[in-house]
Amino acid sequence: MKTKDGSTVIVSDLRDLENAWLALQPHWMIQPSPKPLPSTPVYTALRMFLSPILRPLLRWRIRGAEHIPRQGATILAANHLSHIDPIAVIAAARRTTHYLAKDGHFSNPLTSFLMRATGQIETHREAGGSDALASAATILDQGCALGIFPEGTRSKRTEPPFLLPGKTGVARLAAAYPHAVVVPLALVGTREVMQPQHHKFPRLWRRIDVNAARGVTWLEWLSSEHGGNQSPSSLLALSECEEHEVRAELSRLYRQFTDQLMGTLAASGAP
Repeated sequence: MKTKDGSTVIVSDLRDLENAWLALQPHWMIQPSPKPLPSTPVYTALRMFLSPILRPLLRWRIRGAEHIPRQGATILAANHLSHIDPIAVIAAARRTTHYLAKDGHFSNPLTSFLMRATGQIETHREAGGSDALASAATILDQGCALGIFPEGTRSKRTEPPFLLPGKTGVARLAAAYPHAVVVPLALVGTREVMQPQHHKFPRLWRRIDVNAARGVTWLEWLSSEHGGNQSPSSLLALSECEEHEVRAELSRLYRQFTDQLMGTLAASGAP
C-alpha cells in the first residue's frame, strides 16, 4: 500500500499501528450525535436527472475524480472562497455529500427544505464546536461522505493568497475515524463565479476547476515518515504518559496533519 507521498506501508504494520492507536482512544474519540442523518430523495433525483443535463453546459472541469472514493467514510476537504463551493464539491464527488450548515440557513422555510432535502445538517452556534464535531462524526460513523472547509470560514482576503490557516477539526475527525479517506479538493475560480457581496446570482459562464489530490487515511499518514512518523511502540509509550503529555502530543499531530493538508491544497492550485 502506498500513501500519497509515495512511501510504502505494510498492511501488517498498519494493523499493529491501529491497535496501538486504539490504546489512545479515550483521548481522541468523538461521540457521534444521536440524531439520524436526513433522507435525501430530492438530492438523489437531482443527481440522477438534472446533473447530466447541466454538466455539459457548465464550464466546470474536475481533475482527479478517481481519487474520490465512491463509497465508505470519506472527508472531502476544500478551500472556501464562495457560497457555491459546497455545490462544486458535491458535483465533483459524484456521491451524496453531507455538509454542516449554520442554523441561520434553516430559518427560512424554502431554504430549510432545500438544505434538509440535500442532506445538509443543522448545527447550532450556541452549542459550540462540540455539536458540530458530533454531527460530523455521525456522517463518518455511517460510512458517508463529509464535506468540510478546514479554514473554518470563507476567506475574505481581497488579494492572493486567499487560503487561510486550517483549523484542526479536520484532523480530529480523521483521527477519530482513522480508516476514513481524507481527500484534498482545490477549488479554483469559484469566487469569480459568485463573489459574496458583489454577485447576487452565479455567473455560470465562468470557469471552475476542482482539483482532487490523492487521499490518505489517518493511519497511513501517522505511519509515514513524511507525516506523523509514528510506530506502534511510540504510540504505546505515549499511552502510558500523563494525560497532559498525551494531549500535547495529539495537539501537535493534529496541527501537523492540518498544515500538511493545507499545503496540499495550495500545491493543488487553491489560490
